[in-house]
Amino acid sequence: MKGKAIKPDVSEALDLHVGTAGLRVGHLLYVSQGRRELSQFVYDETWLAHPDRFEISPDLPLQSGYQTRRAPRAADSVFHFALADTEPDAWGRRVIDRAHAKLRRTQPDLRPLNELDYLCAVDDFSRVGALRLCRAGRYLRTEEDGRRTTPPFIELERIADATRAIEAGTDTAEDLRYLQGKGTSLGGMRPKCTVLDEHGRLAIGKFPSIGDTISVTRAEVLALRLARAAGIDAAGARCVKVGGTPVALIERFDRTDDGRRIPYLSAASMLQASREEEHAYTEIVDIMQQRGARPLDDARQLWRRLVFNLLITNTDDHLQNLGFLYDGDGRWTLAPAFDVNPMPGKLRESKTWLTEDTGPIDSIDMLFDACGYFSLTREQALAVTGEVFDAVQGWRRIGQSAEIGMTARELDDLEDAFEHAQTERARAHLGRPMRRTAHER
Repeated sequence: MKGKAIKPDVSEALDLHVGTAGLRVGHLLYVSQGRRELSQFVYDETWLAHPDRFEISPDLPLQSGYQTRRAPRAADSVFHFALADTEPDAWGRRVIDRAHAKLRRTQPDLRPLNELDYLCAVDDFSRVGALRLCRAGRYLRTEEDGRRTTPPFIELERIADATRAIEAGTDTAEDLRYLQGKGTSLGGMRPKCTVLDEHGRLAIGKFPSIGDTISVTRAEVLALRLARAAGIDAAGARCVKVGGTPVALIERFDRTDDGRRIPYLSAASMLQASREEEHAYTEIVDIMQQRGARPLDDARQLWRRLVFNLLITNTDDHLQNLGFLYDGDGRWTLAPAFDVNPMPGKLRESKTWLTEDTGPIDSIDMLFDACGYFSLTREQALAVTGEVFDAVQGWRRIGQSAEIGMTARELDDLEDAFEHAQTERARAHLGRPMRRTAHER
């Protein structure tokens, strides 16, 4: 929607920059009118004239004038999609909410949090992608003296203790102050933080939850290692012990080796999708054809990931768990796979549908039937399946390796995610020998 800026009762204006160099892209206006919220964005004329300009969000075409956004549904953001991708999700909001609640005990007149407060609570140094919010010449969120709040690797144990305290409800104001900004830009419900690894590169530390019944952190590292073995471009991952607790350390892929920021969009943003809508992978293939730098390769890579998800029972494949990185010239490429987890005992169907007609993925046969849409012949699809199958069959061996360190019992807890009816169906398609029994192994 294009038009003049409205005159709100309450508002705040921020500058929006992009990249490490901090090129000014435009201006964000947040508006609160009673119980209603909206945002407006206007491109800076210098950005519209810049030779490297691009649409920072699919719902923000390169044009002059204010473009207004209201949350269409309760689960959706008041901000345009690219900005919404940098907002805190469940865990980050939990940290922010608890800190605010403690402050209100001593400052009862403190106003309730609004959506802009959550957006601005994210540490600028670790904000996902390349967008940066700036207020009065200072990037948000940074300390008053401009220092970043991202902690070094050696502080992981301190972070782990604070996250456990929050989950247990025993957190102190100091725990909350310490955690604010350190993981609030990251999506998902599980405890996590942003950290600098031993080489000074951004990484994500993921911690066990007090409610875990399986070794979730080790299982995620296992899945990402298997994904790489299966020919999937996946985020680098390793397990580290912190005070005897296994922590998954996941490499950030939205930064270059020298720390430059890479614009990022989730698949939900690419499709301009409400969180309350069902969408299909074939829609993602369509958007790759329109906006992709390598649509053929990315479509085939996506199909490979779908086979992998099915074989390891990774069913938390919602559109926020798939992303794109900016490749220049207005084109985007599929980002490395992340948030990949084997889920034993779960309903074996995908959250994102295969096609708009077939619904969720629940069999290898469905994937073969649709392989042409992903630019694969049946023979090519069978070859890809063989590569993925062979990699996944090494799950016990890789899981018990020194790098991951899972016990026999921890691996037994995961068996249902790796050995199931669709494993046998894939085995039959490939003409592989039947699975050996536990006694034979």
